[in-house]
Parts: sequence; C-alpha cells; structure tokens
Amino acid sequence: MADQIKFGTDGWRGVVADDFTFANVRRVAQGSAEYLKSRSAEPLAVVGYDCRFASEEFARTVADVFAANGVRTLMFDRPSPTQVASWTVIDRKATGAAVVTASHNPYLFNGIKFKTDTGSSASGDVIANLEPRINALENVPVPDRSASSDMVSMYDPRAPYYAQIARMVDLTAIRSAGLHIVHECMYGSGYGYIKDLLDGGRTSVVELHSERNPLFGGVNPEPIPPNIDAAMAYVRGGGQDLCICTDGDADRVGIIDETGRFINQLEVYALLMLYLFDVRHMVGPVVRTVNMTSMAEKLAAQFGTTVYEVPVGFKNVAPKMMETDAVLGGEESGGFAIRGHIPERDGILIGLLFADMIVKLGRPLSQIFAGLQERVGPHAYARHDIHLNRETYDRERVRILSTLESHEPSEVAGVKVERIRSDDGFKFYLADGSWVLLRASGTEALVRVYSEAADKAAVEARLAALEDIVGLRAHA
Repeated sequence: MADQIKFGTDGWRGVVADDFTFANVRRVAQGSAEYLKSRSAEPLAVVGYDCRFASEEFARTVADVFAANGVRTLMFDRPSPTQVASWTVIDRKATGAAVVTASHNPYLFNGIKFKTDTGSSASGDVIANLEPRINALENVPVPDRSASSDMVSMYDPRAPYYAQIARMVDLTAIRSAGLHIVHECMYGSGYGYIKDLLDGGRTSVVELHSERNPLFGGVNPEPIPPNIDAAMAYVRGGGQDLCICTDGDADRVGIIDETGRFINQLEVYALLMLYLFDVRHMVGPVVRTVNMTSMAEKLAAQFGTTVYEVPVGFKNVAPKMMETDAVLGGEESGGFAIRGHIPERDGILIGLLFADMIVKLGRPLSQIFAGLQERVGPHAYARHDIHLNRETYDRERVRILSTLESHEPSEVAGVKVERIRSDDGFKFYLADGSWVLLRASGTEALVRVYSEAADKAAVEARLAALEDIVGLRAHA
C-alpha cells in the first residue's frame, strides 16, 4: 500500500528518500492536476522550487505530470521564494501553484506547498479535496517528457514580482537613504532579491550565505537564534542599519536591529502594526495565530480596531484576512502578510517594510522598538522545541493531548487559568494577561511549547510548568 500523504499547516513534507520520493511526488502532482482540472477547463499552473537537494528535479517531475494531464505549466527557471510563485499565480491568472520546498524544516526534508488561484495556501476545504485524490493513487507512471514538453514553459518570475513590490513599498526612498542593509539568505531561495530591488542608489546590501548549500551550513533554515547567530555577530561588528533574515524559501522573515539584537517574531508583528497604522495610516482589523502576541490587543485598543485569532498556519490566516479585509496577518514562525499584496507570507516585502520604517521615522530600529515598549509595556516570549522519536511520535502526540484534555489545569506556574482554547493544541490564557500554549507539529516529530509574559523568568516558569504537566521537558 502506498504511503498516506498528509498536508500539514502548509503543504506536504517528508524526509527525502524515505517518504519524500519521486513516486510520491508523482502521486501528489497527479492528485493536484486532477484538482486543477476540476477548477478550470483550461488550467494554468505555476511550478516553483527552492535550493534543497534535487528540488529542481522534483519540480520538473511535477511539471511533467501536470503536462501529461493537459495542464499548461509555467516552471520557474531558477530557485525562487514561495511568495513569488503566489504572486505569479495572481499576475498570470493561473489556476494554482505547486512549490517544491520544505520551507524552514531541517535539510533532510523536502515538500510541496500547494497554492490556490488566490495565491494563498490551500485551505482546509482544498486539502479535504486534494488528500483523497492523492491517497487513492497507488502508482503514477513516469510521464514521457518529450511527448508533452510543449505544455511546459520555462519562466523567469522576477520582473513582475519586482514591479509588485515597488507598488507596495517606497523603494526609491530606501535606495536614496544611504542605509547599510544585510540580507542573511540562510542558503535559501531569497538570494539576490533584496539586492536587486535596492540596487542603484546610496543604500548598500550585503548578502550572507547566498550560495547554494542543501545542508544549510549545518543549521535549520529558520530565521531565529541560534540559526542566525553569525548574522547577529556580523551586525554587532558595527556600521549596519538593519539585517533582514529569510528562511529556506524566503516567505518567513527574521529581523535584527542595528545593535545586533534579534527582534523576535511577536515584536515584529507589533512593530508592523504600529508602522501600518501610524505611518501608512491603514485602517481595518488584524489577524494573528494563537501563538502570536497579546501586544496586538493593546495596540488594537489604541487604534480602535479588532484582532482575530485563528489556528496556526496561513491556511487559516489567509481566509480570515480575505473575509475581514484585514490590514495585517501574522504567525509566530515569522510569516506576515499585508493588505494589498497577496494573502500569503512574504519575507522579502516585510524586510523592505522595516527598511521603509527606519527611513520614514528617521530613527534607528532600536529606538523605534523602544517606542513600542513605551506603548504596550514589557513583554517577553520564548518557545521550547521538544523533538521526539519519529517512529513513536503519533502515539506520544495522542498521549500528550489526551493528558491536557482529561486533566485541564486550573493554574499554571501558580497563576489562575481564565480560559482555554483547544482547537489547535491547548492554549491557557492566564489571569495576569500572560499565556502558554502547547502544540504538536503536523510536519515534524516535534512538540512546541510557547509562552508570553511580562519578563523572561515568568515565561520560563510557564513553559516548565506546562511541560511538567504532560511529562515533557525541553533539553537546553
């Protein structure tokens, strides 16, 4: 019996040569082709890929299967960020896209993200349509590439995407500002993009780790410490104004200020809110995932707007953004979307908006952040990633979640639990305004525990308390 293909928060991922094989890629491509044909009599698909091992070969396999099914395909001619595929769907009025990437997962993984005709991640309804189609397939033969090669066109996606970014952010002002910007590419597919977009003025861009390395230099391509310690050290050397870090497929972003301090993902969300409302004078609600910051509510009260909280994943953020015409959508893993662009994460755009923030406010990022703290008060945050045995993960996952369901704590770290949300892991909202959340990953053998509180000690106490309740402890 063929492997069961299961989509997580954004697409299907697996270990290369274990469950991520050419045979399974063909099954995913065949099921996706059938779905695309159900959406259009003459479907057009976009196929992109990242810098992982053999990604272009897996992508060509997807394109070949699409072509064998009569689906015309634009296949990217170079590794490119996932959001560039999403924008190409909009720009070329395509029926959907498949991007070969495992995003910020470790190097052993690869995957396929499926994008709909809105450019957004596949929603729960789309996944419910795709998965049965794929899992009904036992074996999809290798298509004859020569028989349908005229259905596949190689495509350079950069110029239309650059034009869209120029509509979203004042590139001329950034180019002429004389900023010194670092782009930590993390060996990912975002290389060249920020440099190209800001070329030709007084502002300079230095790229770090822009070469292709499928092992990602031995670190996970997720733009958080310690994975970006080298970039933080580079900025601490002095003379820089901003470091933009992008993950393996450049849809997520990490921000480092001019002092070399990492601005965590929750702080990035709050700073974006402040910038979009105060500087860009945008009006409307905002959307954030359950593992995102409570600073959003404090700012929303100041701006007289609404915060919508949804389960983790842009498959949940994007529909709510489109439904409410939200100004901003964001998730803890460093993914942010802005109204007027695509309902999808874009690490390149967000990084450039931080450059624009510095230019428009005329202050270093560290001072802008200090202004945020004055408005919302002190906030600390941490996440523990607890890696489990892959073979026993499903059983352990059930045990952990069942424990919380049957023994819901009335307090965590001595603080009363005021309410609980259990549709995406278990989130405990505490009486002092802090929170702690446990989630089991849908893409890795991994349990994540998150907390936000007034200071670091309070955060660690809440993390440890919840881990003790379920019999897990993070290893430093």
